[in-house]
Amino acid sequence: MTFSMDSEPQPDMPPHPAAEQESDLDTLLNAHFAGRVVRKDLTQRVKEGANVPVYVLEYLLGMYCATDDPEVIDEGLKNVKTILTDNYVRPDEAEKVKSLVRERGSFKVIDRVTVRLNEKQDCYEAAFSNLGIKDAEISAGIVKEHEKLLVGGIWVIATLSYYHEEGQRGSPFGVSQLKPIQMPHMNMEELFEGRRGFTTDQWREVLIRSIGMEPAELDAEVQWHLLARMIPFVENNYNVCELGPRGTGKSHIYKECSPNSILVSGGQTTVANLFYNMSSRRIGLVGMWDLVAFDEVAGISFKDKDGVQIMKDYMASGSFARGREQMEASASMVFIGNINQSVESLVKTSHLLTPFPDAMIDAAFFDRFHAYIPGWEIPKMRPSFFTQRYGFIVDYLAEFFREMRKRSFADAIDQHFRLGDNLNQRDV
Repeated sequence: MTFSMDSEPQPDMPPHPAAEQESDLDTLLNAHFAGRVVRKDLTQRVKEGANVPVYVLEYLLGMYCATDDPEVIDEGLKNVKTILTDNYVRPDEAEKVKSLVRERGSFKVIDRVTVRLNEKQDCYEAAFSNLGIKDAEISAGIVKEHEKLLVGGIWVIATLSYYHEEGQRGSPFGVSQLKPIQMPHMNMEELFEGRRGFTTDQWREVLIRSIGMEPAELDAEVQWHLLARMIPFVENNYNVCELGPRGTGKSHIYKECSPNSILVSGGQTTVANLFYNMSSRRIGLVGMWDLVAFDEVAGISFKDKDGVQIMKDYMASGSFARGREQMEASASMVFIGNINQSVESLVKTSHLLTPFPDAMIDAAFFDRFHAYIPGWEIPKMRPSFFTQRYGFIVDYLAEFFREMRKRSFADAIDQHFRLGDNLNQRDV
């Protein structure tokens, strides 16, 4: 189709209702949450070049591009790309970055950092996953301030220093400053005030947009399923399982959208790693993260015989016993798995929990789930499902989720329902 400059002027077409609604939502978000929202297509544009979680990119975009002014966005985008080019460590350029640290004396890097205690030297050592440094010295003060460094690690902007002298026993690398890539604080009153400017449907669409999806392309039913994926972020000890076909984005939100959740890839795990390490006397993942998600449930296996039993105890009460210790934690558990055949044939030949390993096929274990998300009702992800419009910076969203864990809505059901006497206590 071709157009010429001197063609007849066309009569103004009325805007499409969906497009009008989208721009309304953009206007509302920028009016009520100025500086807290970002255009999601910017994330996609930067994401393609850097293999970092969405919350890391949007933390940077939020610093430079949280506006609807096109000039400021373009300038901000250049800044973000420059920071990623100069400071994000690509594994293949690790040696070059180490050389820069040595030559300059100190250098800022963006990387995932985990810390361990070296008992022999009585010091903490930081390991940088992309940089390949395993033993950079880090002060106890920094570790105390950010305990997640000890369990699973976090993405940070770290200032590395270099000091070497004759006969030195430890690594010449050290961490002089460290800033986690997440919001320092959250003003909930500001958020509640902004929320009053939206209807319930609009707010649902804002939440869907904030995780990068376009509500105009998704049925309301699918949007509710996507919201159900978010419940474990806002509820303590909420256990959910989602089984469905591949390609429906089951693990995306748990891996990319919050610095407070950890995705454990399928495979062997230990009670020490997950719950409590008796030799180091440290609580495991459930004590350090708001949400522990298991990808590919078919592959889960515990090295310890009592692993599944401890998991059952924890899922029932939020506590577990190790040795003489009784521990409590609030992490929600999420189990994700693939169903490789149609649901109809699965129901005819077996049951809807077939992907779980044999050790977990147990009515008492499944009784502890609060919800089962039917993954086969969520369509496979297509490019048109990803939004190009405004949504919350995921870091802001994650902090909002985290604050909501402190508030209880356990009695909300009483306003609308009365549960009969036939339910046992666990069902209630």
